[in-house]
Amino acid sequence: YGGGRLGLMGVLADAALGAGGEVHGVIPRDLADRELAHTELTRLDVVGSMGERKARMLDLAGMVVATPGGLGTWEEFLEALSHAQLGYHSKPLGLLNTCGYYDPFLKLLETCADEGFMRKEFISYVVVGDDPAELLQKLEAYAAPRVAKTFA
Repeated sequence: YGGGRLGLMGVLADAALGAGGEVHGVIPRDLADRELAHTELTRLDVVGSMGERKARMLDLAGMVVATPGGLGTWEEFLEALSHAQLGYHSKPLGLLNTCGYYDPFLKLLETCADEGFMRKEFISYVVVGDDPAELLQKLEAYAAPRVAKTFA
């Protein structure tokens, strides 16, 4: 995860640690220097840039899960989806759609496909669940769709 101590990131890390779990964070140096790093993690990697952070997190992850969040969450999730579309990985990509939070985003993906800006099959890369247990169950059962990669 992103290695931060604030917001939902910090709450989730604290909950996992409190339950006896291990938490591995990755944070850019500039954010760590501003005292935004969670210092109680099992492991914290400090990297040089946000780009390095995203690449490292995707490399370490067995799956990508976005909880309700803002621009950073969306950007990171969309990059992971874009990389899956390009065939760079086949990891499950999940959205925790609490209270329908991601409904407009899912509609935007449909519109994007309907307007010809992406193939409709790529929407199947996104696994959606309304609660954490449901989402994790779906992600664990995920098999990457076989979509022919064409760029014409």
